[in-house]
Amino acid sequence: MVSANRLLFTPLKIGSITVQNRIVFSAHLTNFAEDFMPTDRHGYYYRERAVGGTGLIITEEHSTHPTDHPYEKLIHAFNPAVIPAYRRITDMVHAEGVPILAQINHNGGQGSGMFTRLPAWAPSAVADPLFREVPKAVEHEDIRQIIEGYATVAGYTKQGGFDGVELQCSHSSIVRQFLSRATNRRDDEYGGSLENRSRLLREIIAAIRLAVGRDYVMSVRLCGDELIRDGITIDEAVALARILEDDGLIDCINTSIGSATQTLYMIEASMRIPPNYAMFIPSAIRKAVRIPVIGVGRVKDPIQAERVLAEGHADLVGVVRAQIADPEFARKARENRVDDIRLCLSCNQECVGRMGLNRWLGCIETPATGQERTYGAGTLRRAEPAKRTVVVGGGPAGLKAAAVAARRGHAVTLMEKEDRLGGQVIWASRVTNRAEFGDIVRNLVHEVTQLNVDVRTGTDATAETVQAESPDAVIVATGSTPDRYGIPGGDGPEVADVTDILSGAVKPGKRVIVIDRLGFHEATSTAEFLAEQGCEVEVVTPTLYVGQDLGVTLDLENWYRQARRLGITCTPNHSVLSIEDGVVTALHNYSGQIVTFQKADTVVLAIHRKANHGLYHALKGQVPELHRIGDCVAPRRAHAAIIEGERVGRAV
Repeated sequence: MVSANRLLFTPLKIGSITVQNRIVFSAHLTNFAEDFMPTDRHGYYYRERAVGGTGLIITEEHSTHPTDHPYEKLIHAFNPAVIPAYRRITDMVHAEGVPILAQINHNGGQGSGMFTRLPAWAPSAVADPLFREVPKAVEHEDIRQIIEGYATVAGYTKQGGFDGVELQCSHSSIVRQFLSRATNRRDDEYGGSLENRSRLLREIIAAIRLAVGRDYVMSVRLCGDELIRDGITIDEAVALARILEDDGLIDCINTSIGSATQTLYMIEASMRIPPNYAMFIPSAIRKAVRIPVIGVGRVKDPIQAERVLAEGHADLVGVVRAQIADPEFARKARENRVDDIRLCLSCNQECVGRMGLNRWLGCIETPATGQERTYGAGTLRRAEPAKRTVVVGGGPAGLKAAAVAARRGHAVTLMEKEDRLGGQVIWASRVTNRAEFGDIVRNLVHEVTQLNVDVRTGTDATAETVQAESPDAVIVATGSTPDRYGIPGGDGPEVADVTDILSGAVKPGKRVIVIDRLGFHEATSTAEFLAEQGCEVEVVTPTLYVGQDLGVTLDLENWYRQARRLGITCTPNHSVLSIEDGVVTALHNYSGQIVTFQKADTVVLAIHRKANHGLYHALKGQVPELHRIGDCVAPRRAHAAIIEGERVGRAV
């Protein structure tokens, strides 16, 4: 079969290896390490993407020195005990015919002494904005240790079976800190001019070459724009790329944007940032060098990736979150099955967000992510015997359960009382900057359609109508309803739930107060939606700031920019006590003062919902097998609905 994405599936030589396509599963954190060592979980995770057809895998960072420990589950690659674990990982990936590189790094001043009880090392004593710890400016003997550490670890990766290494000199690295005027204030041979600031990198490269030889692949990942004052710019990145190519010691240049502790929201950009937003960096570098260049920047479908190559922006394309969401991304693209790809939402909830909470990597759409050994390819068994299965509720939980049960061979009927599928997601995706969240429904609807699930919309299921289907198993996924009594006066005529506003069921007045007890997109998205319609919006929340949970998904900075542009008033630290005739009364959390807000025309509730579990209890004891999942168990976020849909779909 000839792929429509011709350039994407053209082999390319990178140093001593040849990749079979231009799709790169680039480096990203997983938090799978245990006792600072790689685990079999890494192996299964990377192998799943190799089975799915990716061209090249680059692992998460492996630390090169004991002074480097910015987060708990960092891999201590300077310990030779890593080698057997490396071998298990590389054997699993190589068995699928895919090359794999190990990314090696020292985080420098973007770290902390919390774990090491040592000072952080950096080119200069400049505190990082996130860690806020003044580091030690490294001395020449320290620099020698840094260089030796990189060379030693590169040797360990070679012994462990990797095809090469990538030097992380980009968003979180002591090397980038040497390269940047913002963090390098030195007045010796390692500071000042670009030639001096690049000296450490070039000495590391030379030392690695002495340790591993010229036939071991070396990629260097460069930051093209730190997006900070006095930071690296694209012109300097291009000049550095030319210097490195002229040295003749590297095989590939990977690219990045931003600084991981100051402009992280631009490195792992959410759906608020346009696709291809960082492609100007590889595009400029590729015009200046002959060695292969990898481009990144929220590439989520193969058509987009093919265009990047066709327009000459890069030689290879980094596709991370899209392959987290669908490990078969590359294979489906090669087989011209683009519609079958489970599109990444760029929601950042279970990938980036879980990293920020020190949890292992997951995916809102794909419960197998991080649990490949249990839920990965080949683990879904055909049901014996097949059952007549009724799923009630066409939101994410019900759709996922229906799809998984159908894949197992069950005859599945899905009943949904609305005239369309998708549940609350349909309303959430009406917000301009959240539209891609609707892909979760598109993906699931496509799947149940392909599996010939009997979908019945406009069907208000009752215990009697469900029993009339003579089911062997029933899965109740009836979701949740607004809790209009969660606040005294919340049932008043001037009060609406966020879904009332987003669905258009309620037309808001001019002045609107949004009461936020959730701290997530429910309130911020609705506030944005209202302000775009010309409403005067104020968000009142008991949390420290509006949208508190947007921080871990990297939506916070850009939402606040939008809120300021739209004139949204943010009022944190106020616990709402009551609503009466549009007047909101609240308690100021710190002073204990009772505050009465200016009367609103409409008050919108972004508060906890209540489970809609009536059908479940009506069916209890009346059908042979009964399950309930998602919000009708307990109202939560979409990832919980998908996980429970997967589990129950496998269990029936």
